[in-house]
Amino acid sequence: MHDQRRPQAVVAGHICLDITPAFGASETPLSSLIMPGKLTHVGAADVHTGGCVANTGLALRRLGVPTQLVARVGDDVLAGVLHTLLAAEGDDANLSLSIDKNSSTSYSIVLAPPGIDRMFLHNAGANERFCEADVPDSLLAGASLLHFGYPPLMLRMCQDNGAELLSLFRRAKALGLATSMDMASIDPASEAARLHWPTLLAKLLPLVDFFLPSAEELCFMIDPARYAQWQARAASGDVTGTLDIQQDVAPLAEQLIQMGAAVIVIKCGRQGMYYRSAGKQAIQRIGLSLDSSSWENLSGHMPAYKPDKVVCATGAGDTSIAGFLASVLEGLSFQRCVQRAAAVGACCVEAIDALSGLRPLAVLDQRIASGWETNR
Repeated sequence: MHDQRRPQAVVAGHICLDITPAFGASETPLSSLIMPGKLTHVGAADVHTGGCVANTGLALRRLGVPTQLVARVGDDVLAGVLHTLLAAEGDDANLSLSIDKNSSTSYSIVLAPPGIDRMFLHNAGANERFCEADVPDSLLAGASLLHFGYPPLMLRMCQDNGAELLSLFRRAKALGLATSMDMASIDPASEAARLHWPTLLAKLLPLVDFFLPSAEELCFMIDPARYAQWQARAASGDVTGTLDIQQDVAPLAEQLIQMGAAVIVIKCGRQGMYYRSAGKQAIQRIGLSLDSSSWENLSGHMPAYKPDKVVCATGAGDTSIAGFLASVLEGLSFQRCVQRAAAVGACCVEAIDALSGLRPLAVLDQRIASGWETNR
């Protein structure tokens, strides 16, 4: 169904094609599935859009928010597949894909065997050449919110101490938009790992109204020594499963507040989310019709809701952000927005892709009200 209303949100940044082979239902050690010289039979591949622009942007549309999608792709076969999948979601008029003849379209091979955390083989492709000019004022004009993700995979945006990223967020704020940003995991061998993220974030966060990273990627960026301790404690297992929310995650949020962040939601995997907000002045700068008394100086832990089944966690963080932002645009309280974010994330993992498991927000509200069990 086409929605020709003026976009209320603009989602810009990373996009890719996700190719996810289907594994059997039984849990098998990874070493038995993938080893040199072995042929492992899998099911049909699920091919779907991935990345922030597709996952968060299309989820926002499905949740009722008219959304402009802005990304960069190559001039290749994968770009055609990506465009076809995006166009099938409707509202092609609010789709802005810059074609880069000197790059390939980004793709990920997503390995998600039962009982094992997801693994990604990722080619950033044209995302690394995405630039501020890909988001002209004409696309921002009249919108209420700009959401951008994922800077660590958008190399050009982060070069020169994040000059283009800072300029984009300054323009968005000057045009009166609220701003939001998500991060991504960093390959320790990549150029992004060599950036001094605390310095960049200290400049950027005063321009970011809603900052929504995962605990792991955030800790790697601003406290590498702490992150090394987390990894050692997890002993090659799921890092988020070993986190103490108050001892491990809350201090990171306090660092972000000191850097100038207004609203922080840190995704903690199966443990849910930790949320923190600054004072009244920071909330008022956001520019939306928010009741500052229900947003300022709050902190807490929102446990994850228990899904009916777990098929694949791909896109759960992105879609939970869509649930949060859609609720923000409704003018709900901070805690209700986080609650809905957790609900959308729980629905997401019930399907192989990021979008098929989503339910209308009214349905999720009813489920929450009826006592939806959490992992508390």
